Amino acid sequence: MGEKVTDREGVADPGDAERVLVGDMVRIATEFLDSLPEALHSRVVWTPFGDPAVEAERVRWFYTPTDHGGVPLGELSPRRQGLAMRLLASGLTRPAYATACVIMGLENVLDEVEGWGADWGRERTRDPGLYWVRVFGRPGDPLWGWRVGGHHLSVNLLIHDGGIAAATPSFLGANPAASPLLAGTLRPLGGVEDLARSVMGSLRRPDQARALLHPRAISDIVSGNRARVRPGDRMIHLPDLFRGPLPTPRLSALAHRLDEAAERASGYTEEDHEAMALTHDPRGVAAHEMTMEQRGLLRELLAAYTDRSPAPVAEAYRRHYLVERNLDPVHFGWAGGISPGEPHYYRLTGPRLLIEYDNTQRAADHAHSVWRDPDGDFGMDLLASHRTEIPH
Repeated sequence: MGEKVTDREGVADPGDAERVLVGDMVRIATEFLDSLPEALHSRVVWTPFGDPAVEAERVRWFYTPTDHGGVPLGELSPRRQGLAMRLLASGLTRPAYATACVIMGLENVLDEVEGWGADWGRERTRDPGLYWVRVFGRPGDPLWGWRVGGHHLSVNLLIHDGGIAAATPSFLGANPAASPLLAGTLRPLGGVEDLARSVMGSLRRPDQARALLHPRAISDIVSGNRARVRPGDRMIHLPDLFRGPLPTPRLSALAHRLDEAAERASGYTEEDHEAMALTHDPRGVAAHEMTMEQRGLLRELLAAYTDRSPAPVAEAYRRHYLVERNLDPVHFGWAGGISPGEPHYYRLTGPRLLIEYDNTQRAADHAHSVWRDPDGDFGMDLLASHRTEIPH
């Protein structure tokens, strides 16, 4: 699927800025773990790194209102919550961290939108305290990692020999996608929606036709919460996006009803889902076919996703896509309406790249977005080549 990002080939020998950042990350994680009583510590830390059970949990991630594994913020004291948030901030650029914080706080807005009555079998379903922290291995070891996740948020980091080895999958969602403010509108993912619409709108009609993957938008991202994405993968339906079977027939029936409503709204059949499946060969319009202005918009859109990583990594990705030959193979595809407010979906694919965005549910007021590296999510490519170095 392609080579590693050029400026990331030095992960084994990271630059000074990355070493400083990882050093801070180690100190924050250590202080956080040292602050926990044993009952919480044992739930947060999974060791040893590389153990099959630990690895299975490390690559298990979600974006639904389910248990994401570890300890939720709501069970932590204010000081421990602060340390957990510092850890999250260390794994993101400042704009990405601010976006993540808005998404977490948006649970309060969603609670009001749903009439305070949503029920997924928890005391409070829409709860900004239900974002979980989990650490894999021991901070400072040659290989270790961490995850912060909850409804519409999943940040996954792997650290190897003082460098950031992986920062994907990275998921951000927003429900509602747009909320009224005093003299304004809150749109946490509005920027990545508007940039993509600008790319699509700037294409000539023949190119728009080639970019259009489907005339109607699919109801969710196609890659779902798989540990690995492969050609042929189709959209995962809502009931299968939780940690195990839902605990009661009532909740299971609720998930099926919501999924069926989303399918009716999209009008999708099995043939439509097959048409939108992930493919080995990228679909859509390639960057090398775009004008300089369109390529500039595409670079901005790419950066809005790769900036969901620590600052030195984000800068390396920006430099990578400034090189024309690295941008050339990136393909842009779209599904659904182009006008604001219409249900839509888009996809960016290329070497070691899969980006997906959908805003279709709740009458196009519920957005999902994900950045993935099909070859290197969770650092799987690194681990495959360093198995003998992983402690057992």
